[in-house]
Amino acid sequence: MSKEVINDLLGYDGLKIIQRPDMFNFSLDSTLLADFCNPLVKTKKILDLGTGNAPIPLFLSLKTNAKIIGIEIQEDVFDLAKRSVELNHLSDQITIIHDDIKGIHKKFENGEFDIVTCNPPFFKYKESSHTNKNEYKTIARHEVLVTLEDIIVESKRLLSTKGSLVMVHRTDRLVDIINLLTKHNFALKRMRLVYPKVGEVSNMVLIDASNNGLQGLKILEPLYVHEDDQYTKEILRIFHYGEE
Repeated sequence: MSKEVINDLLGYDGLKIIQRPDMFNFSLDSTLLADFCNPLVKTKKILDLGTGNAPIPLFLSLKTNAKIIGIEIQEDVFDLAKRSVELNHLSDQITIIHDDIKGIHKKFENGEFDIVTCNPPFFKYKESSHTNKNEYKTIARHEVLVTLEDIIVESKRLLSTKGSLVMVHRTDRLVDIINLLTKHNFALKRMRLVYPKVGEVSNMVLIDASNNGLQGLKILEPLYVHEDDQYTKEILRIFHYGEE
């Protein structure tokens, strides 16, 4: 087992996260998703599916007073998440549950949540897939234990009418994402394409879809990650580095 480390949660004063080098640690994807998620004053409950070591709940605690629940299937990762929440004295707001995403709706009331967030495994899985020998990272990156459709089906049961499913995913899966959201009667409301830098193709997409909502998609301005081999001003703002 790798030695644990306690890191600052980027530039956010006072927030810490417990990590292990052999696990899939929090990344740009999770950070952008938490920034993109837009809880309202009336938002009461948020569910984070596949929470990992809980970066999204920790980030969201800075934006909302809503109750936040994270679901994590891997026991060692769940343990890190739970202790990160305790380390930040956020146990009154954030609860981490060790469970499988598939069937998780049975543990809650139908329509119990206003927002479901998810940074899912990005890659489809088959036996010939090139996967990481590290099981923690394989499960985080590949649809070994849960598929995109599983996540959308569970979210459908968990979300209130017009509640929001907020995801980050690979742009090359966008057609799959739109088809599955449409199949399960989600309306795309906001979408933002993320680009490594100007002049390159998008590699990530941020999506906000409304459960049984009305159609009316807003495509937001592009988000560029790097400029001249440095993070752009917007990424530094999201990381909470530099000027406000």
